[in-house]
Order: sequence, then C-alpha cells, then structure tokens
Amino acid sequence: MDRDHDVPILLTPGPLTTSAQVRGAMRRDWGSRDADFVALTAGVRERLVSLVGGKGTHVCVPVQGSGTFAIEATIGTLVPRDGKALVLVNGAYGRRMVHILERIGRAVAALEAPEEAPHPVAGLDAVLAGDDTISHVLAVHCETTSGILNRIDEIAAAVAARGRGLIIDAMSSFGGIPISARDTPFDALVAASGKCLEGVPGLGFALLRREALEASEGNAHSLSLDLYEQWNSMERDGQWRFTPPTHVVAALSAALDALEAEGGVEKRLARYQENCRVLVEGMREMGFETVLADEVQAPILVTFHVPADPRFRFDSFYAAMRSRGFLIYPGKLTQAESFRIGCIGNLDEAVIRKALAAVHETIAEMGLESCGRRAA
Repeated sequence: MDRDHDVPILLTPGPLTTSAQVRGAMRRDWGSRDADFVALTAGVRERLVSLVGGKGTHVCVPVQGSGTFAIEATIGTLVPRDGKALVLVNGAYGRRMVHILERIGRAVAALEAPEEAPHPVAGLDAVLAGDDTISHVLAVHCETTSGILNRIDEIAAAVAARGRGLIIDAMSSFGGIPISARDTPFDALVAASGKCLEGVPGLGFALLRREALEASEGNAHSLSLDLYEQWNSMERDGQWRFTPPTHVVAALSAALDALEAEGGVEKRLARYQENCRVLVEGMREMGFETVLADEVQAPILVTFHVPADPRFRFDSFYAAMRSRGFLIYPGKLTQAESFRIGCIGNLDEAVIRKALAAVHETIAEMGLESCGRRAA
C-alpha cells in the first residue's frame, strides 16, 4: 500500500485513502470535448458495466456530483411520475431515499427493519403481494449506518418474482463485494467513484438495464439529473451534457486499472475481509463491542458501541486518533451511541494493526478502565 506519510489515513466509508497511482492520474488537464477525454469516458463506462457482467443488457450513465446525486438522478429517471416506490429502510441511507422520493413528488412507502438486522424477505413479498401500485423497490446493499450487509440476492429474487423494478444503492459495496446482473436482476445499481473502487469523490453513476432506461424518457423531474438525456447524449457523440469532472474521471480510470491489477473484485473483497477480521478481533481484545453480529457484518465498515466508562468522550477519542494519523467516523445510529471505523481504501492488514496500536495508546491516555458498552 502506498500513500503520502504526512496526511492522515482515512478509516471511513468514503472518501478513502487512495493510491499514488490514482492521485497521480489527476496531474494533467483534459479538454472535456476532446477526443482523448471522450475515449476515456467511454472506456470507464464500459469497464464499469463489465464489473457486473452486464455487457449487452446494461449501460453505464455517469453523473457529476456525489453518490446522492446519482441516487436522486436514478430515482427521478426510472420511477414514473405516477409510479410508487417501496423503500427498504434499516438505516440513514434508506431514509434518505424516502426523503428524495417525497421531495420530488413520487408516491412512497417504507418497509422498516431494525438498524442491526437485515431486511426480512418474507415481509417484502407480503407487501408486494398486497399492493400492486408499487412499481419499484429500492434497497441499500451495504447500509453504512451500521455496516450491515443486506441480502440483496434474496431481495432481487423476491422483487423479480412479483414483476417489479429494483433499484440498488450499492454505494458502499460496488467494487468490493461481487454482484452480477445475471444472478441479481436489477433495473439500476447506483455507486460512486470514491468508495470501494478506490477513486476520488465527485462522480456517481448508475448501471441501468437498457430496456428500463429506454422506457424512462420524460420521467425526470430535473434537467441536470435526467439520466435518460445524459445517456442519449453520450450514445450520440460521447459527450457529457454539462462540464464533466475530468480529473475525477481520469482518477477513476486509474483506479479501475488498480482493481484489475489486484485481481478483480474477489481479490479486493479478500483484502477487505482480512482488514475487517483484524480490526474486529483487535478491538474486541481491548473490550470494545460491535453493534452487529458477525454473520451480518459487511467487510466495509464496523460500528462499535461507545464504552460505558464516563471518561470516554468521542471528540477526545477522535482527536487523539487523528494526532496519531488516523481519521475515524462518529456513529450514525438512532438507537445506540456508537462510532465507526472503516476497512476499505488503499489499506492492508499492516495499516489496520497500526490503527489498533493507536487505539490502544489512546484508551490508555484517556485512562479508561473498561471499553464495554453503555447500558441501553
């Protein structure tokens, strides 16, 4: 793993610590309408489709902005104005999709599960069976509110069996956890450049079933977030409709080179799984407790309960970790005090062990007698 040693390591769900190769790709300028950049965009789009085995059936439509821009663009493009979406919610990012649907004036229902539990597929099927006005189901693959991995294959099978469309928020899983358009039917899978692909932030994209996209003309509520029009433009002349994030596209191309050199998504998953295993074991040895059971934990980000010891203050913990070269995340759960540590990015086991040493030094400095959780 290569990095600049004078900047903190990002133990977060994104932005991530990136490689010198990725950062170096941003050192030149590109003409947004030049043939070289048109070819670069086309190559990135093709390679992203290939990661889900979608050649011939799916297309990639990129959009400027963060992953949430791409989520809103996809929802607004695919869900008809007279359609209805059912959102599976077990964290903040499911709730965000509900908010988007409400804001753009689409009918929406939510099927909620606890933040520490995956969605029950039987409950989903029962809702679909009882409401034939639902046109689309929206689900988060890895919900980084907790780090839970939802059973997206089972969800996709249930949705397909009822003849509805599926939109997957794969923001925190794509590129790190394999997913196949052949085995997991979806109308759209949405992700971004700055997560498991290990690029830099600034570019979202949707991998869309071509037939679903072709049927979406006129649905969009927004000019700039209309994926049908964005795709139409790119198919016509390879051009982005509005100024593209040229340096981010170049960095993503380099990140895809690195993914291929690593051995693909399966090999990256193996590295992330080892990072996660070492992190969880090391934190538990110090007395910290994970929010999730091991069987539903994604190897992307781990949420830990805040220690019961009254001397623990997250702000102090964060500052001490930062002074030792590591940035972590506060908790996002609604039901429990917590903090989060990521396992993804240009990191390996050696980095995780250094982070654990930093945690050990920090809790000693804070004078904690116990790292066990606070009572509910």
